[in-house]
Amino acid sequence: MSKKINVLLVDDSAVVRQVLLAILSDTPDIHVMGAASDPIFAMDKLAKEWPDVIVLDVEMPRMDGITFLKKIMSERPTPVVICSSLTPKGAETTLQAMAAGAVEIITKPTSGLKSFLLESAPELVAAIRAAAQVNVRNLGKRPAPLTPAIKLTADAMLPAANGHAMAQTTERIVALGTSTGGTQALEAVLTALPRVCPGIVIVQHMPEKFTASFAARLNSLCQIEVREARNNDRIHPGLALIAPGGKHMMVTRSGAFYHVQVVDGPLVNRHRPSVDVLFRSVAKFAGRNATGIIMTGMGDDGARGLKEMLDAGSTTVAQDEASCVVFGMPKEAIKLNAAQRVMGLQEIAQVILHK
Repeated sequence: MSKKINVLLVDDSAVVRQVLLAILSDTPDIHVMGAASDPIFAMDKLAKEWPDVIVLDVEMPRMDGITFLKKIMSERPTPVVICSSLTPKGAETTLQAMAAGAVEIITKPTSGLKSFLLESAPELVAAIRAAAQVNVRNLGKRPAPLTPAIKLTADAMLPAANGHAMAQTTERIVALGTSTGGTQALEAVLTALPRVCPGIVIVQHMPEKFTASFAARLNSLCQIEVREARNNDRIHPGLALIAPGGKHMMVTRSGAFYHVQVVDGPLVNRHRPSVDVLFRSVAKFAGRNATGIIMTGMGDDGARGLKEMLDAGSTTVAQDEASCVVFGMPKEAIKLNAAQRVMGLQEIAQVILHK
């Protein structure tokens, strides 16, 4: 029998602790080693036993979650799943936590909490399992819902490319796909880019309401402009567009210029936005004018799409195992022979600039 995942719950809400304990106690491969109402109590428990994964609230008395998280990452890097409220303040604080090394986000509403958590049990369990597989050596360095039983492919959103994309233009675009560990990885790549660089489109698996704050945070750190994508935005040099949580983003072409479509649709590879949907659209409309890069993340979303980009003439890259927080998505792409090059995180910015 495989070893159980030891989990510590840290949340000041007694209701949250009670419900999460009940959910996780019914999961065979997870063991809750303890629950604490704030980080001070949590530190007492950590002195006796250390968990595999910590589920952490961010707004708590005595010591906030961010301070506690930074302390953990400096002393003993550990996978942390953030359990955060769906408020503007909660989103901003959660993004600080992701930047500090948290690997997954579970959202919770301000009302109807108990029923929401019970409905979100598969998402929570999936997040903890994903967190347990991260490469802790890469945590803190400068989130997969299990919803449908049927795992849809990018066919649910658009057909595959038929032959090569339209003729080359002077425009070149870069498509990036990432998931667990991606917030830190994207920060490392985008902050290394100069103001003049190809237009970039990004899918980062992240819940609705968090991507706008994430984009705004990156925009404050980068020389290039970074923002959440809007429907019909033009992709142009010096701009990175991040797919909104809860929406798919696809690239299309009008004349010599590329634009994005931000649309509703079913979960693809159990995600919305899906990397496969973005990559397929890039293969279809940009082909050899594009570079596709798949980075750290759990699962296989983006692997088939990267192969379609390669077949359409795009340059394709996968992040290497040594620099990934989770070597899932890149590994699957490499298995499909979808990546022409496999490289470390520190090299990816140069590929964006020079292909």
